[in-house]
Amino acid sequence: MASEMKIDHREKAYQLLKADAEKILKLIKVQMDNLTMPQCPLYEEVLDTQMFGLSREIEFAVRLGLVDGTDGKTLMDSLERELSALHEASTKK
Repeated sequence: MASEMKIDHREKAYQLLKADAEKILKLIKVQMDNLTMPQCPLYEEVLDTQMFGLSREIEFAVRLGLVDGTDGKTLMDSLERELSALHEASTKK
């Protein structure tokens, strides 16, 4: 029973982190589509702040043993790749 609870908490923690990563991606998409260009300091500030916050969340979850460090790094790397592709697409418009 305790083992099942631990697995459930780990799965929930990872899903919450993944949802936060998706929110960042959506926020940046909206900002790029409606508000500013990637070269704008506001865009860079929002992106840096959001990414830093997510990295701290992941680090905290890893320290609690809720998320594997490799999974956390994979999540950040995936988000960075998606944001990079989004940035490239917007500069080609």
